[in-house]
Amino acid sequence: MKTLYYNGQVYTGRLPLTEAFVVENDRFLFAGSLDEAEKMAGADVRRTDLGGRFVCSGFHDSHMHLLNYGYTLGAAQLGGFESLEGMLRYLEQFVMQHSDGEGQWILGRGWNQDDYKDVSRMPDRHDLDRISTEIPICIVRCCGHCLVANSRALELAGITGDTLQPEGGRIGTECARPHKDSSQQTGGSYLVPNGRLFDNAMNLIYRVMPVPSKDDLKRMILTACKALNSYGITSCQTDDYCVFRQVPWQLVNEAYRELEEAGELTVRIYEQCNFTSPDQLREFVHAGRLTGTGSSMLRIGPLKMLGDGSLGSRTAFLSRSYADDPSTCGFPVFSQEVLEDMIAYAHAAGMQTATHAIGDACLDQVLLALEKALAAYPRKDHRHGVVHCQITRLEQLTKIRDLNLHVYAQSIFLDYDSRIVEDRVGRELAATSYNWKTLMEMGVSVSNGSDCPVEPPNVLAGIQCAVSRTYLPDQAFTVQEALDSYTIKGAFASFEEQIKGQIRPGMLADFVILDKNPFDVPACEIRDISVCATYLGGRKVFSCNSSGDV
Repeated sequence: MKTLYYNGQVYTGRLPLTEAFVVENDRFLFAGSLDEAEKMAGADVRRTDLGGRFVCSGFHDSHMHLLNYGYTLGAAQLGGFESLEGMLRYLEQFVMQHSDGEGQWILGRGWNQDDYKDVSRMPDRHDLDRISTEIPICIVRCCGHCLVANSRALELAGITGDTLQPEGGRIGTECARPHKDSSQQTGGSYLVPNGRLFDNAMNLIYRVMPVPSKDDLKRMILTACKALNSYGITSCQTDDYCVFRQVPWQLVNEAYRELEEAGELTVRIYEQCNFTSPDQLREFVHAGRLTGTGSSMLRIGPLKMLGDGSLGSRTAFLSRSYADDPSTCGFPVFSQEVLEDMIAYAHAAGMQTATHAIGDACLDQVLLALEKALAAYPRKDHRHGVVHCQITRLEQLTKIRDLNLHVYAQSIFLDYDSRIVEDRVGRELAATSYNWKTLMEMGVSVSNGSDCPVEPPNVLAGIQCAVSRTYLPDQAFTVQEALDSYTIKGAFASFEEQIKGQIRPGMLADFVILDKNPFDVPACEIRDISVCATYLGGRKVFSCNSSGDV
């Protein structure tokens, strides 16, 4: 059965806009004028009046953490508080309402010390101990690269007393130590007695937290997919294997596959496969899990590696000391040797790679590893990528172009980062950072995403940040570039540009209907546009109207 959608403002991936399109089964059959659409559709067709609304391809978030999003939607929501005391009062109420079982932990996510007006510090275990010393509490910073645990949680993790020898060893120089009073393990550190843990050291807490079952994983996935559909998202590239380190990747894949087989999966998944050791990666590859294997609903993507931390927690690895904390320049999560080994192995096996790099020193490491891998095993259409690509120097932008890399940007980060970047890294380095427009003009493919749950997966807010940025305004995208970064470029990043990302014949009929045209409204109002409906393969998976109408 065919469906004719008409009386719309349809962005097909090209301008000008058109007025109608036809869907047959799960594919677009035609897009163009109403007269031509009616001829193509024939007599036996359903007709849907779009009421003048805007339509474009379904949004594609090219880097997020879907499983973690589903997990944290059930946690205490700690973002948006302007005071530490306000956040703690909310958390205390949350604990009172949700602590009802033996062995239960309380998880919170989203706090940001830079928002607090009553103090100028991060929370610590003493703050959490005021809430409870009997119930284990773990609260994760918005960036996901730092957590705070109360005394009970630290005790369960075996972290007691005022000092603790780190697992692993120190890395780099003293500059690579986040704080002079911290203990450190490879790629992470923890502060005792403050109860703050950074990056890899956070696993000391995570490994003693309750382990979810496969049914738990499926519930988290479905919860997250439902939320993503409400934002107009039909595809995402998601890093899921690192959420629960005690859950094997095979179980995560099983949960997704069973949901797909049951017809319950409503977001197309391209798994960014996060591994932390060469042995784990080799096991995965030997099991036949290479980039591109799978279906149109569930596909294996790149090797995902976490190169460093975040700017907000001062764990992003910089080539110089932080301007507002000369005691640190952050730290790398991997040694150069391990980074090169894993990237070279994945590349030689035919896998794509996507490596998180926020600091410019981390980006140096990643570019060197990719340069060596490409020299040893030349391959043209590799589509290796840099996730975030935030703090950069001009010569690094040129190297990204020369290596033909893809960049996974997060324009939504500009809401917060524009307030702190010059203070963190200094004016000189800040001036060449977040230069995604320059990269686009150099011919680099740039997609967009949210890094959810670091930020909500609000695509329209991300588009607004991209087109109306005040920090380095010469780097602003046009509305078309921003829309393409959430559609066409996301599909390109996953080698799927021939099957989705545009409204044109033969493409998967994934589309979103908006109540206003982003090309017409003032840039400062784009985030206020509402998602009316979301379709996946021609099937409606979200409607803001309880009647189900468009």
